Amino acid sequence: MNLRQLQQFVALAETGNFHKAAERMHMAQPPLSVSIKKLEEELGGPLFARLPTGVQLTPAGQAMLADARQAIFHAQQCQQVVSTALHGEGGVLRVGFIGSATYSLLPQLIPSFRRRFPKVELALDESTTANILTRLEANTLDLGLVRFPVLHPGDFELTPVENDEFVLAVPADSPWRKQESAALSEFAQEPFVMYTEASVPNLFAVAMLRCQQSGFSPRIAQDAVQVQTIVSLVESGLGVALVPGVARRYRNKGVRFLSLCDNPEKLNIGIALATVRQSSNRLVDRFIQHAKNLGVR
Repeated sequence: MNLRQLQQFVALAETGNFHKAAERMHMAQPPLSVSIKKLEEELGGPLFARLPTGVQLTPAGQAMLADARQAIFHAQQCQQVVSTALHGEGGVLRVGFIGSATYSLLPQLIPSFRRRFPKVELALDESTTANILTRLEANTLDLGLVRFPVLHPGDFELTPVENDEFVLAVPADSPWRKQESAALSEFAQEPFVMYTEASVPNLFAVAMLRCQQSGFSPRIAQDAVQVQTIVSLVESGLGVALVPGVARRYRNKGVRFLSLCDNPEKLNIGIALATVRQSSNRLVDRFIQHAKNLGVR
């Protein structure tokens, strides 16, 4: 039994006539008769009663009709799913993202992408930049929103979608609470809440470099993985912290964010879309192009 035979069976059941069924199937009548006969032989009994005026379903044929229609429907669905996936219009897109992407990028990207491509299922997974890049290499993610610059070795393509720079998070009751900006060198003697080196090596390295550019190595009082956690630890009075400027959207009354007047021009941080180089996934291309069209940078 094959899909073509099921389609022939349904056409004959609906028309009740070999000639009309053959026309619907765009074939001659004799091959249709032979095909139906073979189907009946394979199934072990007649599906149609042959009458002078046409054909009529037997009880066995009636029992088969609903399932035959369902099989044809699912086959058509399979064809449609494959077609939409091949053209980047449907399927599953596995996206890893860092926590700070939830401040601005994801609220811009996700709703509009879903409206544009309603047949694409987005499987979102929060993680760290290092883990996202590892999973891209292992093909357990298709796309990642990662913090750059990226220090992880690998054959990746990075498309910046959000440019940013460091600001300094300080407790709201600190001596700097009334300031809008400061030089990072003023905080050389302060305890710092820093990124966990093993889990967030990229941001740890860049934050350490930023402190060294201001003439000191920070005294680390506490470390954490997520930007949101670091901001909360600053609010708890454990120290000050270098965080991406987008963290200002955190809007916590217990924390002040100071612009740094001595930020080097070439030390930019931000978020990029990361993919393995020469990816053939059309959904990845769709997502990246959508981000570029939105101009979220």
